[in-house]
Amino acid sequence: MSQSRTAVLTGSLAVLAALALSACGAAPDNESTTADGKNAATATSAADFGGMDALVKAAKKEGTLHAIALPRDWANYGALIDGFTKKYGIKITDENPDGSSQDEINAVTSRKGQDRAPDVLDLGSSFALSAAQQGLLAPYKVASFDEIPEGQKDPKGQWFNDYGGYISIGCDAKRVKACPTTFADLLKPQYKGQVALNGNPTKSGSAFGGVYAAALAGKGSFDDIQPGLDFFAELKKNGNYTPVESTPATVEKGETPISIDWDYLNAGYADEFKSKGVDWKVSIPSDGQFAQYYSQAINKDAPHPAAARLWQEYLYSTEGQNLWLKGYARPALMTSMESAGTLDKTAAAKLPQVSGTPSFPTEAQQSKAKTVIAQGWAKAVSG
Repeated sequence: MSQSRTAVLTGSLAVLAALALSACGAAPDNESTTADGKNAATATSAADFGGMDALVKAAKKEGTLHAIALPRDWANYGALIDGFTKKYGIKITDENPDGSSQDEINAVTSRKGQDRAPDVLDLGSSFALSAAQQGLLAPYKVASFDEIPEGQKDPKGQWFNDYGGYISIGCDAKRVKACPTTFADLLKPQYKGQVALNGNPTKSGSAFGGVYAAALAGKGSFDDIQPGLDFFAELKKNGNYTPVESTPATVEKGETPISIDWDYLNAGYADEFKSKGVDWKVSIPSDGQFAQYYSQAINKDAPHPAAARLWQEYLYSTEGQNLWLKGYARPALMTSMESAGTLDKTAAAKLPQVSGTPSFPTEAQQSKAKTVIAQGWAKAVSG
């Protein structure tokens, strides 16, 4: 499960291999080139590098992929990490698995030129936009790039949506007599000190989504997230909001019996908690339906550029997309795979049910919302 990572979906616990934080120094000379001099660091597609065989060969030569903030139980990342390593023999080191989207960006900027810089990023969409605006991302288009819906990818391939879901309310039915199913319910006095977010919305994609959903429930809009801040200010004032950031550990201890988080994370928790005696119920609030995707990106200065690009190809393959689906996340290629008959129908049938067609805020709307939250969150929940 997850903590404040992104959230974009919630936390986790195990790390495949932690990066040695003391390992500083400049990145080694990049040898990820083909016989005719093509460089992986500037390749904008596998074809641009000479084809998948050439990319696989170069990635295997590098032998390592540096990831960051990928909880193994977040959207089934453990299976994706293991699947990639088994398929290509490339070791993945995953630093700070419970980190936030902002932590990822900070690692890119603070470690530029270092071998321990992250190769790839999985960011809340608003953070992906910010990273692109800062010039931190490499343009790259996976083989299935054209199948990613319009509006869910940067035209240059600096970022592209990977998996998504809806903001939901998770509830420990053994500790909470009547589980809330709407944002309006969360204001009831019976939930005193029980309502948590998975992170801080100024840093975490999932918490950011939680505030956006609350705004929609409070007559706000994609253009106006202020009602979301007002909601949490009221939740704090009446004593229902707890500043403890929700994680699997806090849920098990009973510290966060109600958690606002992505549906794929809460649904995954429900499975995981059964063996621990926790009856975790999940509902998508009808008064505040907010859907969002996380986005994949490659560090422009990735120390392992071939492995970074091969990782993206794996994630957007049928195998990779279906592994996200098995983690209750809705993969970006879900519609095209359904049409092609390659979607895992059994996994799709287990997704939390929701009505209507999701819509998403624009880049400008997200940027405005981030500014409003950055300026007002601390005040809303202070005291």
